[in-house]
Amino acid sequence: MKRKPSSRAEWATQIAALEQQDEPPARKEPITVGRIVTTALRLVETEGFDALTMRRVAAALETGPASLYAHVRNKAELDDLLIGTLSRNVSLPAPDPARWRAQMIDVCGQLRDEFLRYPGIARAALSAPPNNLDTLRITEGMLAILLAGGVSPRSAAWAIDAALLYVSAYTYEASLRGHPEPTADRAEMLARLRMLPVSRFPHTVAHVDELNAGVGHERFEFALGLLLDGLSA
Repeated sequence: MKRKPSSRAEWATQIAALEQQDEPPARKEPITVGRIVTTALRLVETEGFDALTMRRVAAALETGPASLYAHVRNKAELDDLLIGTLSRNVSLPAPDPARWRAQMIDVCGQLRDEFLRYPGIARAALSAPPNNLDTLRITEGMLAILLAGGVSPRSAAWAIDAALLYVSAYTYEASLRGHPEPTADRAEMLARLRMLPVSRFPHTVAHVDELNAGVGHERFEFALGLLLDGLSA
């Protein structure tokens, strides 16, 4: 039986398939430090810092761990690169002696927001002293602000250490309990505190609202304010 000729559309499909066979396979994008860091941050943002391993990053890049070690020595260096990348996003102001306190709170607030975007990444900041120039840039900027405000060099150095430690602790805690804190959990906590016997917890029951007051990052700025006010004193 004579075969019916194919339609023009079928003929075009066959030609397109033939041309695709002749095309060379797509080249894989090369592994670079930038791609490693971007992929690692994406993993932390979606899965949390606990999910971040060199093997996991390699899998996301569709390569083997050995390919990563050619660019990043180990997990500790990767952690340092991540904090440096986030620090690069923080804008440092020209030191203003009249506004040094507000400038410090603003810089800490920017770093806080960067850390909060990537759950648990503050652990990388806490694990080792910074060896990244972008991270050290934050320390340099803070030091310039405090010195302009009349703070002594040693007090400024110790205050920077305390402020950065507080930023890391604040954001790490937020990653453990969820950020922002669920309204239902907060309401349940308030209800439980109000159930306490007044005879044994008179001050707690009387000041339940004050103990749990604050919206957004009010408590964060309050604590930093206490630290800075001590410097000015």
